Amino acid sequence: MELQTERLKIVPCTDELLSTITPEDYKIGPHIKMFLEKLKEDSTQFGWGVWLVINKENNTIIGDIGFKGKPNSENTVEVGYGMIPSARNKGYATEAVNKIIKWAFTNDHVDKVVAECLHDNIPSIRVLEKLKMNKIGTVNDMLRWELKKVR
Repeated sequence: MELQTERLKIVPCTDELLSTITPEDYKIGPHIKMFLEKLKEDSTQFGWGVWLVINKENNTIIGDIGFKGKPNSENTVEVGYGMIPSARNKGYATEAVNKIIKWAFTNDHVDKVVAECLHDNIPSIRVLEKLKMNKIGTVNDMLRWELKKVR
């Protein structure tokens, strides 16, 4: 499985894919290792965890994106994302998050996508605003956002 945009390839993370990546290619964070452990225990997690974002122009990994698990009982998933510093402020996060949300909404068990970011994370706020997510509140220093599937 692979999602494509004009400039990006978005590929679900697997042990097999990770085995082809060196630390010089991309720093694998603990969230990726945790997800891969979950995937070993439950193959239905595939697609509902970490995806790598690859720049088509030079075939380099510029970030990771994904969901914090399968849809819950309210048909909701939470999206998260991060880009390497050199890939920021170029629209890649907006492009990737938009594509993965559209993919999630093709699933009958997803009616809403939520996200959260620090109240002072202006770049992330801009991404969520561009995607027409609605700010629904603040918990501690975290802004909460949601986007409902259009039927």
